[in-house]
Amino acid sequence: MKLNPAVKVVRRIAEVDRDAWDACAANPAYGDNPFLRHDFLTSLEEAGCAVERAGWGPQHLIVEDDAGQVAAVMPLYLKSHSQGEYIFDHAWADAYERAGGRYYPKLLSAVPFTPATGPRMLLRPDVAAGEARALLLGGGLALCERYDASSLHVNFPLEDEWAWMGQQGLALRAGQQYHWENRGYGSFEDFLAALSSGRRKTIRRERRDAQAEVEIQRLTGSDLTEEHWDAFFQFYMDTGSRKWGRPYLNRRFFSLLQERMADRVLLVMARREGRWIAGALNLIGGDCLFGRNWGCVEDVPFLHFELCYYQAIEWAIERGLPRVEAGAQGQHKIARGYLPKPVYSAHYIADPGLRAPVERFLEQERAGNEADMEWLAEEYSPFKAG
Repeated sequence: MKLNPAVKVVRRIAEVDRDAWDACAANPAYGDNPFLRHDFLTSLEEAGCAVERAGWGPQHLIVEDDAGQVAAVMPLYLKSHSQGEYIFDHAWADAYERAGGRYYPKLLSAVPFTPATGPRMLLRPDVAAGEARALLLGGGLALCERYDASSLHVNFPLEDEWAWMGQQGLALRAGQQYHWENRGYGSFEDFLAALSSGRRKTIRRERRDAQAEVEIQRLTGSDLTEEHWDAFFQFYMDTGSRKWGRPYLNRRFFSLLQERMADRVLLVMARREGRWIAGALNLIGGDCLFGRNWGCVEDVPFLHFELCYYQAIEWAIERGLPRVEAGAQGQHKIARGYLPKPVYSAHYIADPGLRAPVERFLEQERAGNEADMEWLAEEYSPFKAG
């Protein structure tokens, strides 16, 4: 099978056939990631969250085979800011613009507002990776030149994609998140048995206190209603307004998510005296539960830990999922069984004057990050020694 070397650019993911996109996104070689599904990305665009006027101009890349069928795709956006990315390059932008450069626009391959690892070069299962990746990366670099963009960034790719991009000359960055791994536990109590006695006692107390005054429900599929989303959106807006000023997602997005992907959603909600007071949104992958957003309108001790971490662990154990990814940052997650894991990004900087100092910085940052993860895992792991 031959690939057409002319890479297409589409300004709306809806221009790509849903089944054709998902044939690439659900390649068994890298599992079923809900954030890369046509339904998820289309919902972001249709709701007006990931569109040009919001600073996320879609520029998705499409590679076709010689029969005109979609063979590989790459979600790509022309950005006018660095918000909603979770791989931070604000210092680069500030330094470059102080020196007289223009950092924006830039190009970004990522899932908007979603710090979850997954493939960024999505290939149909029968397509050879080398040629297709080269065409997609080449297409991204060509768009850099066309738009006079300062840079091309690929955030949260798979490790093998990351290593391959390094071989192509991109600067490599490594960070960390905190993930929980299922070591064959049959129950939450089995997980607790693997912890030190002090951590077991603390988690049991936190769960007892969190559950004392509230009713907790796990909702997915047809159990979800617009009433639940109305309440959760209130939580989301409150948290977003306090943390970063302007929440990224709007109410319509959650209705579209309900309409198209309800069976991939796990919404954990807490109610007190008949009123919803807190909730945590998760997306269900083929081998992972992805924690996304949390919010509340009343303070209950340890409820955040219960809804976001312990309920997610318990649900994953019940369904035999290998891991839970709880989102960005949060060293406090270590004490709840979520250990440091590397996450990656790759960066092409067009101007050599900026490229060289960025590459030096990233080399030092990678070494520091690796040492930091080792130290955190050894010093703060809640698991029994040995």
